[in-house]
Amino acid sequence: MTLTSRLLAGTMLSAVLMSAPALAQGEPVPTAAPNAPDQSPAFPEQKNAPQPETLAEVEQEVIAEGLPQLWAMEFLPDGRMLVTAKEGALHIVTPEGEASEPIAGVPEVDARGQGGLLDVALAADFESSNRIFMSFAEPREDGNGTAVAAATLVLDDSGGATLEDVEVIFRQQPSYDGDKHFGSRIVPTEDGHLYVTVGERSDQPVRTQAQELASGLGKIFRIDSEGNAAADNPFVDTEGALPEIWSLGHRNTQSATLDGQGRLWIVEHGAAGGDEVNLPEAGLNYGWPDVAYGVEYSGDQIGEGITANAETQQPVYYWDPVVAPSGMAYYEGTEFPGWEGAFLVGGLVTQDVVVLHIDNDLVAFEERVPVGARVRDVRVGPDGAVYAVTEDPEAGTSTIVRMTQAS
Repeated sequence: MTLTSRLLAGTMLSAVLMSAPALAQGEPVPTAAPNAPDQSPAFPEQKNAPQPETLAEVEQEVIAEGLPQLWAMEFLPDGRMLVTAKEGALHIVTPEGEASEPIAGVPEVDARGQGGLLDVALAADFESSNRIFMSFAEPREDGNGTAVAAATLVLDDSGGATLEDVEVIFRQQPSYDGDKHFGSRIVPTEDGHLYVTVGERSDQPVRTQAQELASGLGKIFRIDSEGNAAADNPFVDTEGALPEIWSLGHRNTQSATLDGQGRLWIVEHGAAGGDEVNLPEAGLNYGWPDVAYGVEYSGDQIGEGITANAETQQPVYYWDPVVAPSGMAYYEGTEFPGWEGAFLVGGLVTQDVVVLHIDNDLVAFEERVPVGARVRDVRVGPDGAVYAVTEDPEAGTSTIVRMTQAS
């Protein structure tokens, strides 16, 4: 959706909210002062959405604790959880909270800084193929970079598993000798493709490559299950462009999921202010670092300090101050009827699960469920409950919290 169409959509939704008392609302979530107080949203629904008048009542139960520092979780068909540990291990956790021994066969990872073993996802045909995908910070002779590996997960009778046919199918290029902004989420689609999100590696010398089609930094990729560019990607016929690119101008995307229509949504980290919700479309430019909300961590403006231009897309929504988003799920289930069709986003800094209620592809309401720890990933379980993976980087540990409707 272009800036003009977002402005029109925002105007239409404002009219709906004013004329429909059924969409009762409260005040926005209280926050600290913004980092960029002189910046204004491009349309009313782009920032500080109201809370629903009635907030969900949530009970929380720790179902697993003392785990190594985790990065991602995925449910297996039998209800057990496949989890990645940042240090480079893959485990299976039972619903009772028992963790398996590390699963052999995981590729070597560079776990420094923001690196490590990152996301894990089941192939769309997992029940017949047992195929999984893992993203990780891959050590290389000239630095490191985000990579995606495929493998067959062979489950055994003792509750553990092994990996077979492990193969790296995709590598973000170029490599860079740094320890920040690897992304990364993997989102399989029903047609057998994968969306892969990556970061732009953070540092000033390289982050501008988020705007370059010859570079794999700061992009979203769309590939097939063997790692090849999707045949209908937007730049497959563009000379000098990487054919795997779906969209460009992204900073560091650690939240991504499909909505009920099968469309990709993401939430990406901003700097000081400027975390963004985007609905990335093929071939479009999302601005970073030329166009952005927020400011540098130093307090200086980002680039020329502009928040909009005709060549780049506006975010659906942004936060200032940030939530520091990681992990994202689309809610479909019976446990929380009021969340049906909402996005659930983990907040690292805010230490909560952020619930975004969507109407006409805009954020109509925002509510938050405090967890009391950094939320690294969020998943909806087969029982309709919401599961949050928390982390304590200093202790190097994680917990898994189950959220249900309070009785």
